[in-house]
Order: sequence, then C-alpha cells, then structure tokens
Amino acid sequence: WFPSYTGFAIWKYSVSFQLFEERVSLITHWFDLWTDTQRKQFLHTMLMRCSKSQLKFTQNWFAERIPVTKVDFTRVLPRFISLYIFSFLSPRELCAAAQVNWHWKFITEQDCLWVPKCVTFGWFLPYTPADNEYCAWKQHYIACATSLDYFTPREATEIYGTLNEPKAENEEQGERLREKWLRKIIRERLALHKKELFKARLPWMSGTWSSRFLKSRLQPGQAQTFQDRARLQAKQLVLASLKTLPKRKNVTRSRSYPVLPYKHCQRVYQNHSSFAYTLEPYLVLISSRIPAYEMVLDSIKPGVIPVLYEHCGMTLESLIFYIEKALDGRKAKSIGIFSDGDSREINLLQGCRISIENILSPEVREFWEKLGCVMSPEEGGHVDIFVPLAASEAGMEVLSQLTQLTGVLFRTPTGIATGSYQHILSEWLGNQKDGPPTSTYFTEVKLQTWFRLTELLEEALKSVRKQMRPYLSELQKSISDRIIGQFTFDAMSRAKVHTNRETARTFTDGLTELSKRSHVSKIARFLIDKKLQKDTADRRTRFARELLTSEKNYVHMLETVRDVYVIPLKAALASNRAILSHANVQIIFSDIVDALQLNRKFLNDLTERLQEWSPSQCLGEIFTQFGWQLQTYTNFFNNYTVILKTIDMCRETIPLFRAFLKRHDKTVITNMMSLQELLLCPSKRFEEYLSLLYALRLHTPSEHADREDLTAAIKMIKQYKEYIDQVCHHSSLCSLLSVWYSCLVLGEANRYLIRVQDVSQFSCYSEEICVSFRLYEHISDLSLFLFNDALVISNRSISYAPFERTPKTTYQFLASVALHRLVVEDIPHSKYIKNAFILQGPKRQWICSIEDEDDKFTWLSALQSAINCSIEKN
Repeated sequence: WFPSYTGFAIWKYSVSFQLFEERVSLITHWFDLWTDTQRKQFLHTMLMRCSKSQLKFTQNWFAERIPVTKVDFTRVLPRFISLYIFSFLSPRELCAAAQVNWHWKFITEQDCLWVPKCVTFGWFLPYTPADNEYCAWKQHYIACATSLDYFTPREATEIYGTLNEPKAENEEQGERLREKWLRKIIRERLALHKKELFKARLPWMSGTWSSRFLKSRLQPGQAQTFQDRARLQAKQLVLASLKTLPKRKNVTRSRSYPVLPYKHCQRVYQNHSSFAYTLEPYLVLISSRIPAYEMVLDSIKPGVIPVLYEHCGMTLESLIFYIEKALDGRKAKSIGIFSDGDSREINLLQGCRISIENILSPEVREFWEKLGCVMSPEEGGHVDIFVPLAASEAGMEVLSQLTQLTGVLFRTPTGIATGSYQHILSEWLGNQKDGPPTSTYFTEVKLQTWFRLTELLEEALKSVRKQMRPYLSELQKSISDRIIGQFTFDAMSRAKVHTNRETARTFTDGLTELSKRSHVSKIARFLIDKKLQKDTADRRTRFARELLTSEKNYVHMLETVRDVYVIPLKAALASNRAILSHANVQIIFSDIVDALQLNRKFLNDLTERLQEWSPSQCLGEIFTQFGWQLQTYTNFFNNYTVILKTIDMCRETIPLFRAFLKRHDKTVITNMMSLQELLLCPSKRFEEYLSLLYALRLHTPSEHADREDLTAAIKMIKQYKEYIDQVCHHSSLCSLLSVWYSCLVLGEANRYLIRVQDVSQFSCYSEEICVSFRLYEHISDLSLFLFNDALVISNRSISYAPFERTPKTTYQFLASVALHRLVVEDIPHSKYIKNAFILQGPKRQWICSIEDEDDKFTWLSALQSAINCSIEKN
C-alpha cells in the first residue's frame, strides 16, 4: 500500500504543478495585452493581497535590481571628501547643517573645518586640545563671536566722542538705515563673487600634498598669488560698492565690524612633509627577489626615486609602465637596476633572463629602447646595473650590445668577490668621477648592514612575510621600518671603509688626470704604465686566490657537519645509546660526507697549484678532473627532498634527536646556522664555481694554455648547474601542488609557475543590456594560477582554527584552460563594476575583477604575454 500511495502523491504534485504553470502563462499573456493603467491597477491589487513576508521579498528584489539613487553623500563618500565639501560653508551654514542629523553634526563640528575660520579673525585657542577632545574650535569661535564689542557709529560717538555736531533723532535713524543698506549690498556682491570663485577654485585646498604638487607645475608666481588675487578682488568689490553710495557730509569717527573677504583656499588637512619635485631625479629599480629588499629601500638617499617591482608575474611592458609613472615625463639623471643575476645575464623578471642570446629579441630590445629616458652621456647620464656583467666575456658582450642599442653609458661591477651580493662593493666598470654608484643611490652604512645580514634575512623573511601578510598588511611598512632601524643603529659604530683603499683610489685618479695633460712628467707616465701592467697580471692571481679562500670556507662548512652532527651520532650508536638509527644516519649524512671527501681532494690540488703560482699556471685541468667526479653530488641532490623529510620526521617523533638538534643548531661552531641551512651550501657553491670560472677565463689571454681547459670546465659546471635548477624547480612545484585540494596532475616537464592572482568572480544578470548599464553580482573568490602553458582556476576559501591568529587558505580546483585556447576580453569601467575582465574558455567563461587598477594592468600584461608565447609554440 505504501509504494502505491507514494506514487499517487507524486502524480498529484506533478499535475498541480503543471496546472499552476498553465495559469501563470495565461495570466502573463493577459498582462502583455493590458494597457499601462490596467497593469498598474493589477499590480496594486496583487500587492494589497500579499502578506508581510511576500512584501519583504518584493522589497529585497527591488533593492537588488534597482540601485538606490538618493542617498546621504556623507555615508557613501570618504570622510575627507565630505569634509572638503563642508569647507565651502560659512559658520552660519555649518551650524544649520549640524541640525540635520547626528552624523552631519559630527562631521561639521570637526576642528579641521573651524580652525581656518578662527585663524582668519586672529582667534587662537589659549591651550592645546587633547587627543580625544571634540568640538573645541567651534566652541571657541562661538565664544569669541558672542563677546565681540560692536558699536554703531552713533554709539561709538557717545563713547569716544566726535568732532562733529550732534545730530537729531531722525538723522540718527537715517544713518542706521543707510548702514543697514550698505551691509546688504556688500553681502550680495560678496555672495556673487563667492560663486565665481567657486567655479575657478583648484580641486584641492592649500596645505595638502596635492596642492603643493600642483603649485610645482604652475608658473612660479601663479600659485603663490592666487589667494592674494582673490582677496584683492573682494576688496575692490567692497570699495566699488562704497563709491556708488552718496557721500556723507558729517563723517563720524566710528568703530565698525570688519568686513572679511572670502578665503579662497581653506586648509582641511595639514601635511608637514615637503614634496620634492626635481626636474632630473635619480631612479633605481629594486627587484622583490632581492633578499630583505625592505632594508635596501630604507637605505635609499633623499632625492632618489625608488621603484619596487614584483619579480614573479611581471612583464617588461608593465615594468616600463611603472618607470614612466615614476618619472612623470621627466628625464632621469641616472637609472640603477638592482636585481638578481650573475656575470653572464640579468635575472630581471621571472622567465626573462637578459643575456647575449635574447638581447636582440623584439620584446627585450623594445624595453631597453624605452628605458633610454636618461640624460645623454655628455650631460652625465648613465645606467648602473648592480650585476657583475664585467666579470665575463658574455657579460661584456651584453654591455656592448646595450650601448649600441640605446647610446647610453652602462656601468657594472667587475665582481672580484664571492658571497651574497658582495660583488657590488668591488670595482666598477666605467667613469666614476662622482664616486662609486652605491654612494649615488644608497647610504653606505645601511647598505653595509644589509650585506652582513642578507643570507640570514633571506630565509627569515620568507616565513615572516607568509605569516604576517594576511593580518598585518597595513602595519607591514611600520614594522619593517622598526626592524631596519634597530639593525642599522646597532651597527653604526663599525668602520665603513678601509683607509688604504680610499688612498689608493685617490692616487690612481690623480695619475689618470695627470696623463690627460700635455706637460705630464715621465714619472707619472711610468707609474701609470706599471699600474696597468700590474692590474692585468694580478687579476688572474686575485681570482685564483679568491677561489682557494672560498674553497677553504666551503670545506670548513662541510667539516662542521661531520664534526658537529655525524661523529656524535655515530659515537652514540657505538655506545648503545643511539639517538638515531643507523639507517636514518646513512640517509641523512652519507652523501654529504662523500662530498666532503671529494672537495678535500679538490682543495689539496688547488693548494699545491697555488703554492707554485705563476701567470703561466693552469687551473682548468683541476676543474675538469673535479667535474668527472660529480656523481657524489648527483646522489645528494636526488636525495635532498628525502633527507629533509627524514630530518623533519625524526625531529617530530624522536625526542632525543630533537634535543640533540636544539643543542647543536645555531651555535658559534655552526656559524649560527641550523642543519638544514648547512645542507644548502652545496647548491650555492656551484653558483660560485661558475662565476669564478667565467672571471678566470675573462682575464686569461687567448694564447694561454689554460684557456681551452677553462672553457671545457665552464661547459661542464654550467650543465650541472642547469641540472640543479631543474631539481629545485621540480621540488618547488610539488610543494605548490600540495596546497591544492582535488587538483589535477600538473607536475609535467618544462612547466613552471609565472604568477598567482586573487580575483573576485561576478555574474551578469543580462547580457542584452548596454555594457555601461549592466548589473553584476559577486559570486565567489577565485585564485588564478598562471603557468607557461595553462591557466588553473581554483576556488579560494579562508578558514580560522580555534586559538590561532593566522588563517588557513585552501584552494579547490575548478578548471584548467590551455593558454592557446583562452580568450581575454576587457570590461570597461562603469559605476557598477571596475577593473574587470572576462576569461573565455572553450566551454565556460569567468567574469573577474581585481581591486587595484595597477594590479589589473600587470596581470593582463603577464597573461597576454604567456598566451602569445603559447600560441607561437603550438
């Protein structure tokens, strides 16, 4: 019985629903045939029969689809714009506006509105208002206005006396009427003049940042005398009105209320910082890939314009956009490029390494040609690249090509130093009359502090930025400034530079200047020639010694791992008090110990060769022999992920090992580094090998016997460095994929991430409406992951765990679109949506919006560039 009853109920519901639809269609058909009056009467009848819940539903429907056109502007506009509007009102009008509602009363009683009105009459507060004190200046204005001593001419005559005869009562009454008529005419003419001044008024008030910016663009005398002209015109109107009145025969000495002209520009907000708008500024580009770039920004000198740009997801076109926006049509005296790179290429952007191979490509060539907004070399203009391009032949060729393209003088460091960005302090290629380029852009004391803390801050700031960015974005700058200031003032007492280096540089510059004169002595000529010969002979020796010194430091770091970690752990195993099992010790330390044996043999060979060093000695052979034994390092890099996971697992599950690491990590013996940081040394060492080999080959003559071996060693180390980069890229991509939930397999070969962009997804009610009148509804929050061959769209959700301040962001995979099948369409700005665009895939489209306009330009530029590259490949 129960199944039959259920089937009957379903049949009954379907019949009733079908009947309902038929009646709705019938009423709709009738409604289309009625006139406008009949339709309104029908709607009125239906609304009168509705319940409260149904009327509320109708009200919400209208509120969503028909925007409200009449609203209180003080609740919609930002407060500073509302204050700017109220600043046009007189005190009487402000008091009337304060009676509208409580919100208007709060705004119109702000001190920034009443301070100019009090100062105009010379009324100042006899005390400093407290921070939380409210409406002090308005009350002071009312108190001063009510206590004014105002006398008519007749009253003033009675008090102070007069030189004229007393007048009768009818004459006194006529004089009062005449004064009243005079004041009425003055008020009318001042009101008319106020309207004229309002039409010609500048968009910002005096004293603000924008007013000073506009004044710098006006003619020298124009902005300074604008207020004076306004007052003068008001004064002339008053005098003209006085001339039109009949002259009095008996003039009494009177004291009347002063007539004050309308003040054209009132000050709402005071900005005490001065805005320097120089015609030929210095400009420096700083990449976000630079570790602790906040400290680099803090060390910039006054007068230098910094442009910080994102290394990931930017294009050359968007970078030029930021440069032109910073210069604002001016020419720069010099431009500095502070980015990552080596002696052969400039790592300007992700996926854009500028080298001799792509320097003549259309996109790169167009970038350098547009970067030519620098003064000519005759006027002292130049471009400073903080990458040691002068330390290799490929880098020198890049500089030559850049000079031919732009006609601008380029300066780079020679790179005779190893370590983290220490090449910036080495000698620079090019003219240095004004001193080293670092002193042009940066404060040397703060920059020296940044050099010492670069490696530590690079690792620390990664986790700091990740944890602090979600909830301290507004205070990030303030906190960074405090940290930078603490680091800087702790190191202020240290020596800046060595005196002997400055003396040698001064002596060299003096001899060079003497060589340009016709009466230079033979001794000066001889000293110059000897110096050039010595520099040519010693360059190779200096690089060889730098190689030996850095190799000793590297071997010392590997020996630290062996002495501090391996030997105690094996001793604990031998004494039956094991901290780690034998298998875990082998997994973690076997490869690094084998690498130590290999590098100790390499160090012994270098030491023997440099003990008998001469310009004819060869080092390429030693590197070639070392390159054939790199299988040890191959095992280490292949197992690097397993090693780190084993360390983490043992630290979490074995309390003895956790206490062991706590006791030995970040001590003086380990150079304040942990075990994981020590295991990073091999990958960094191969970068130093490559830089030193390029520098050695640059200063090795072409007929030298070591030239061919150095070329072979460079090729071998370069191939191995590419292998290391591929391993690092694969591990970073795997860590990214672990964040996604229910995601497709994206870990394919030759795939890398370009940029991640957070957007808001909208839906359009009707596409038949005109574009400028379309209404949009916010649906969800998305994250767009742009790869070099695909765009991955995922849903972004943020969740908070109990007793935790930091939220957790999760991504749920929605779609993946190949770039060559993706179409991007821009949506023009309207009052309903801004910074929006459409992503059109083969089966679906997404309407997205970004909060900032600059972020939209950068994202669309990177997306279009990736689409063009994908289309060319396919």
